[in-house]
Amino acid sequence: MLVWDNVRLHLTAGMREFVDANAEWLTVFQLPTYAPDLNPTEGVWSLVKRDIGNLAAADLGQITRAVKRNLLLQYRPEAIDGCLAGTDLDL
Repeated sequence: MLVWDNVRLHLTAGMREFVDANAEWLTVFQLPTYAPDLNPTEGVWSLVKRDIGNLAAADLGQITRAVKRNLLLQYRPEAIDGCLAGTDLDL
């Protein structure tokens, strides 16, 4: 099973061919492009982007470090809980 949103990469001809070629065992569920009520990951990325949105990075390494630092949400369980609560989904 594959669950994805409608980001451009997921809609390319190559991806469509892959899905069609593997339809006997692969089930695809497509979410809307932005679906924070269905996908708690949207909330996580929102938190990350909020912190690095105004970063004026000197190089790719600085961006990588900033993203990794902000993805350490396991040390902020209340943030993760908030992202899940926004979906009305149960664990």
